[in-house]
Amino acid sequence: MLDSGFNLWLGNLGFKELIEIFFTVHDPTTLDRQGTDVGTQYRSVIFYRTKEQEKVAREVIKELEVAKIWSAPIVTELAPFKVFYPAEEYHQEYFRRNPDQMYCSAVISPKVARFRKRYSAMLRNK
Repeated sequence: MLDSGFNLWLGNLGFKELIEIFFTVHDPTTLDRQGTDVGTQYRSVIFYRTKEQEKVAREVIKELEVAKIWSAPIVTELAPFKVFYPAEEYHQEYFRRNPDQMYCSAVISPKVARFRKRYSAMLRNK
């Protein structure tokens, strides 16, 4: 994550911690949807590279379901990683380039603030 002079330091971050963060920054209970955005491109999905990563992801999902954090079931898809397609250029660094755009200020800024508060120990200055 790059924003306002900070970046996420992944040096010692394990896959389990990354998955746990993933589940705190979005709603994993809505099928093909995030907020008002709808379509398969908005699905909650974890692409794993190894069987161990798949196992860890399944374990975290099970832990979250047992904890009943959400009132609806988790619908996050697990799928093997195949290929990465970069977003179109106008989507690159969108939040950084459009902080005053309504979606950014109403939806993304609060998520970034919650992330920074909860995971401040993982952030470092550039």
